[in-house]
Amino acid sequence: MDGRIDEVISRRTVFCLGLAQLISWGISYYLVGAFGERIGRELGWSQAIIHGGLSAGLLVMGLTSGAVGRLIDRHGGRLVMCAGSLLTAAGCIGLAGAQTIVAYYAAWLCLGLAMRLTLYDAAFAALARIGGSAARRPIAQITLLGGLASTVFWPLGHALAEQFGWRGALLAYAGFALLTLPLHLTLPAVEARPAPGAAAAKPVAALNPADTRFAGLLYALIVTFAGILNAGMSAHMIGILAGLGLPAAVAVWIGATRGIGQSLARLGEVLFGARTSPFDLNLAACLVLPLCFAVGLAGGASAVAALAFAFFYGAGNGVLTITRGTLPLMLFDPATYGAYVGRLLAPGFFLSAGAPLAYALLIERHGAGAALVLSGTLASLMLIATIVLKRRFG
Repeated sequence: MDGRIDEVISRRTVFCLGLAQLISWGISYYLVGAFGERIGRELGWSQAIIHGGLSAGLLVMGLTSGAVGRLIDRHGGRLVMCAGSLLTAAGCIGLAGAQTIVAYYAAWLCLGLAMRLTLYDAAFAALARIGGSAARRPIAQITLLGGLASTVFWPLGHALAEQFGWRGALLAYAGFALLTLPLHLTLPAVEARPAPGAAAAKPVAALNPADTRFAGLLYALIVTFAGILNAGMSAHMIGILAGLGLPAAVAVWIGATRGIGQSLARLGEVLFGARTSPFDLNLAACLVLPLCFAVGLAGGASAVAALAFAFFYGAGNGVLTITRGTLPLMLFDPATYGAYVGRLLAPGFFLSAGAPLAYALLIERHGAGAALVLSGTLASLMLIATIVLKRRFG
């Protein structure tokens, strides 16, 4: 780790925060992908209603994004993320006891706030507050374990639900949420400030106000398209694979390779990314995504094609998660990272909120292939924005 921030962001803190990300993503964002079918069958609700819960949660993330960013800028990430641990547990307990649509959606509103307080964007802002523009390496490192969330929690959730039912599995998820509390407590207390020389480092691109706004627009477009794809794939990848003709059990395990792709790509960034600009990494990731959707669509029920689709989507998305946190360090003032990036992320949360529902309706009416066509189109638009960003500011 960079010597300028090693004494402030310890290796222990990075490991604990990474482990907390693995758990937090697995028990919240990826929850509906593990239990959605079971909940719908037992309660007699459509998948549009089920996935609408995640949409409601993402809407809350958008509504609270700027405020949470300001809180982290002002008070640090420790108390904010600990509060998120408690709210995640409360949301999982609420889902476990839900008998009505109102109760189900109320639990998802709680989980939405919890996700904004605990997932990557909160962790990135917390690290940027401590390490300033030198926080690039810790940001990449905490995503290594986080990238395995679907790989660990989709099969784990399936096994827990088989043994205890989906309600029992969600109570177990609430227990996992409480385990993240001591992990978040390893973040430095409020008094911690960016290490000497780290916060004062200037962004690589010293932008005037007009360029800052244009860079912010391009960044917002990239993270918005990536967020829509991530929301759609997180909720429906297993269903899409099954819709292409794969057996359900095979679809679960192939879908889980997405997490392996994410973590391997992130490991490559941690090991070799210091010699590569975030602009170049972002471009490489955006080149992969349209290709992986094309392979998935062309491959049909082929397990090999499905494996390539899931793995390389995970790899591309894994790198994009890192550049989502590191590009702002190259473009904007790290001192206001949380508040400024929080505002740029808000539109993406709003539009991502509709993705699980939109994908559910699209798949119900037109099949899994239509979902892949839509995904490939969004990935192509993201690639265009990425090319413009690199040519103008990279």
